[in-house]
Amino acid sequence: MNTYITLYVTHKRVAHSHALPQKILTSPHAQKGATLVELMVGIAIGLLVVAVAMGALMVSRGVSGTVSDASAIQQQAAYAMRVIGLQTRQAGSLRLNLNPGTVVTSELYMAPVAFEIKSGDLDLSNPTWKVIEGKDSPGTGEYKLTTRFSNYAEPVFTSASDQSQARDCLGANPSATLIESNFVLENNELRCASFGAAAGQPIVQNVANFQVRYLVQDNTTTLGMPTIKTTNAAGVTNWATVQAMEVCLVLYGTEPIDLPAGSNYTDCDGVTMVDMSTLTGTRARRMHMVFRNVFQLRSQGLIGTVL
Repeated sequence: MNTYITLYVTHKRVAHSHALPQKILTSPHAQKGATLVELMVGIAIGLLVVAVAMGALMVSRGVSGTVSDASAIQQQAAYAMRVIGLQTRQAGSLRLNLNPGTVVTSELYMAPVAFEIKSGDLDLSNPTWKVIEGKDSPGTGEYKLTTRFSNYAEPVFTSASDQSQARDCLGANPSATLIESNFVLENNELRCASFGAAAGQPIVQNVANFQVRYLVQDNTTTLGMPTIKTTNAAGVTNWATVQAMEVCLVLYGTEPIDLPAGSNYTDCDGVTMVDMSTLTGTRARRMHMVFRNVFQLRSQGLIGTVL
């Protein structure tokens, strides 16, 4: 009797222990994994977010590249105009001697002053000598624009001997008597050459056009009523009457951009419309900007006429 009761209790415990895990697995509160459809939907949403973010990044990159390109073009144009303007404004300038004669008075402010030429190469009496000259279509070895002014030494407190402070377009001083700067456009580069140099060095790249027009004093129409007319180099009959010049530069960028048809700019002649969307080579799909500036000669057209 006792043996049978013990076996029955043991059997019930074993049966109960096997039934407990079965009840846990079939509980409605048990966790489940993601289905394949849910996984695919999640991936699709993630890819969509990435695509939107990449699109926004590309737009931002394009705008940033265009702005940087425009800024670089403006910086190059500013540098080119500064170099040309510095040389042009000094064209024909002379040395101011604060004491050309013997001072005979104790009042130094009464000492005479005079403009002098201290240059063997600067011969204003020679009609072929020009403080400024240019060519509309220069050939091989020729230059678009040439400026000249006298070079001379003067006292400086950093040296016991007189030193020249004048420099040409390359920051050089190759001649003790003459400062000459020669500008030309070659292979989309604005080049400059010093006095006596066989070839120039590039100072600005990506130049599509470089044109110079000259402001000439004309007093032939009405005596005593001089007027200023603008002409090209071929129209200048006397370079000593040139009082100023207008420089035009067309520079283009390095960043390719989308240009719709009809994206035009007015060329240096003020008439020709250039469609940037039709350009080829290195200028294809590039931003183009036109820059103009007028520089007055320090001599104001008097060199060779009055002085």
